Amino acid sequence: MGAHKFIDIQHADMVFPTKKGPFVALDDVSLTVEKGEFITLIGHSGCGKSTLLNLIAGLSTASAGALICGGREIAGPSPERAVVFQNHSLLPWLTCYENVHLGVERVFGARESGGQLKERVMGALAMVGLTASAHKRPHEISGGMKQRVGIARALSMEPKVLLMDEPFGALDALTRAHLQDELLRIVGATGSTVVMVTHDVDEAVLLSDRIVMMTNGPAASIGEILQVRLARPRERLALAQDPLYASYRTSVLDFLYRRQARPVKEAA
Repeated sequence: MGAHKFIDIQHADMVFPTKKGPFVALDDVSLTVEKGEFITLIGHSGCGKSTLLNLIAGLSTASAGALICGGREIAGPSPERAVVFQNHSLLPWLTCYENVHLGVERVFGARESGGQLKERVMGALAMVGLTASAHKRPHEISGGMKQRVGIARALSMEPKVLLMDEPFGALDALTRAHLQDELLRIVGATGSTVVMVTHDVDEAVLLSDRIVMMTNGPAASIGEILQVRLARPRERLALAQDPLYASYRTSVLDFLYRRQARPVKEAA
C-alpha cells in the first residue's frame, strides 16, 4: 500500500441491540483502500461482510471508530459511493433507460440540460452493452441484463467508489462468468475504486487487487489480507493455467476452510 488512503476505516465496531443484549457484528476493523483499487471482502456467512459494506456506503453508522472517504467522514449515503445489490432493485414499471435516468437526474439534473442527461444515460447503457434494450422493462430482460442495468445506473452517477454486495450471487455460472469479465473491462476503462462482497473464491482472485478475508462472527474482524499480484488486463482462460492464480486460490481456501473452519452443525 502507498501513502494514499482514499477509504480509511479506523477501528470500526458495529454493535446491534437485540432482545438478548448487544450483538457485536464487527470488532475493531481497520482497512485502507487506495484510489483505483479493487478490494473483495470474503468470509463465511455471518462474518460481517455486508455490514462493513453498509458502513462504507453510509447506510449504517459505526458504533465506534471512524470511516473516511476522500478526506471526508462518511456520515450518510452519497452518490459518490454507489451501491449495486444482489437484488437489482429496478423499478418494474420503468424502462431500463428510465431506471438509469433516475440516478443521473438526481446527481446532474440541477446543472445539465435534458440532452446532456440523455447522453449520460445512453453512455452508461452502452458501457454495459444494453443500448438495444434501453426501452425494455425489467420483466422483458434476463437476470444478467437486470444486473447490468443496476451497474449502469451506479456508473452513470460517476461515483468515486463502486460498492457491490454479491452482485452476481443469484445468477447461473455462465452468466456470472460473463458479467465478471464485463466488470473487469468496465473497471479497466473507468479506473473505478471498487469494494465488493463475495462468497466466491475464484471471483475474488479473478477480480481483486487485494482480498480481505474476514474471521467468523460474531465479533468478526479482518483475519488476513492477500495481495493479488496478477497482471491486468486479466483473461479468465489464461489464468486457469497460471500457477500464481492457483496459489492465491489455495491461500483463500486454506483460510476459509481450515483456519476458519466451522462446525458441521453451524455450516449446515
